[in-house]
Amino acid sequence: MTYHLAGDSTVADPQPDELPLSGWGGFLSEHVDAPVRNHAFGGATTESFLAERWDGLIDGVRPFDTVLIQFGHNDQKQPELLGSRGGYLERLRAMVDAVHARGARSVLCTSPERRWFEGERITPTHGDYPNAVRDLADELVAPLIDLTAFTTWLYEDLGPADSVGLFCHFAPGEHPAWPEGKTDDTHFHERGARRIAAYVARSLRAIERADGDRPARGLEIVAREARP
Repeated sequence: MTYHLAGDSTVADPQPDELPLSGWGGFLSEHVDAPVRNHAFGGATTESFLAERWDGLIDGVRPFDTVLIQFGHNDQKQPELLGSRGGYLERLRAMVDAVHARGARSVLCTSPERRWFEGERITPTHGDYPNAVRDLADELVAPLIDLTAFTTWLYEDLGPADSVGLFCHFAPGEHPAWPEGKTDDTHFHERGARRIAAYVARSLRAIERADGDRPARGLEIVAREARP
């Protein structure tokens, strides 16, 4: 069995010149026993991923593999083409159907929340996109890992000050890629990427225990969340 990842920069492998900035997919292999093929890339939408990476991903999928699908950060910037209940949902559905046609399991993931605090609470930034993914998982009887809910809990549990360490905040001159400094509450420092990867792996174990090794179509029990 192999894990295949489809997603944007919050999933993508780290670029050597940008470390410690990384997506969570770059560290998933540390927490699972099967190979990981990470096809995620920065700036990806459901539209651009289908055009640029999907064929390479799906050609490598075999029966009983697992394909994790996480988009939304960039789709929400194109609401006319990729609206939460329009093109975005249509493209996610096509991905899931293609995975199931291969006899593999698809796992839908909502987007990690951005670290935008108002007082002690996180301000939601993805609008209807997480709910659209949740509803699609119900419709298709596909497992869901709710990273929006988990990361909101994680940031609030750590608090505004300590949660900074999960993200890429660099002072001027601290990192050669950003000589003027960087304050980024979307992209993870490897510390944050590792925390998310560990949670994804734990959620996958819950899904696999519930499902055995059957493909996603026909699931009767769907793992919605795992305790942090």
